[in-house]
Amino acid sequence: MDREELVAAYTAPGRHYHNLAHIEDCLAALAQVNGLSSLEREILTEAIWWHDVVYDPTRRDNEERSAEFAEQHMRADLRDEVGRLIRLTKSHDVGADDRLGAILISIDLSILGAEPARYDAYAAAIRQEFVHVSETDYRAGRAAVLRRFAARRVIYPDAGFAAQYDQRARDNLARELSSLS
Repeated sequence: MDREELVAAYTAPGRHYHNLAHIEDCLAALAQVNGLSSLEREILTEAIWWHDVVYDPTRRDNEERSAEFAEQHMRADLRDEVGRLIRLTKSHDVGADDRLGAILISIDLSILGAEPARYDAYAAAIRQEFVHVSETDYRAGRAAVLRRFAARRVIYPDAGFAAQYDQRARDNLARELSSLS
């Protein structure tokens, strides 16, 4: 699978947030990260490109399927680490000594700390992806997800992202939670 096929996956109908713009935003955030070796940057770039390649909001195994897909198409020297990083995007839990994991998860979650209008557009796009879920069930499920993030001592495992985004993310989460109740 080449970049054109990846782009096609991210531009498929029904992708309102988990789309090419999300990948471009993630790549732009990665470009701002300093102190990476060329291999680390390549690993993170591949993990970003592949982390949501499989996205079906009716399934619970998107991350595993995306990781498997990536591993089938990845160079041998990148395969294991890229697959491992993609699998982290299911729970967003990262070990204390996992620098690349901390960076990838922080990049993936950076939207939570966006300016309020951009965050609101993200929240609306997520709702569109879950259009198949009733309003009552969506509100309950979305609120549960947001409460889990808000309850975390650390939303962004990378210190640089935490300093930049944590407070605004908490404000956005609180605002959306209020709108869901």
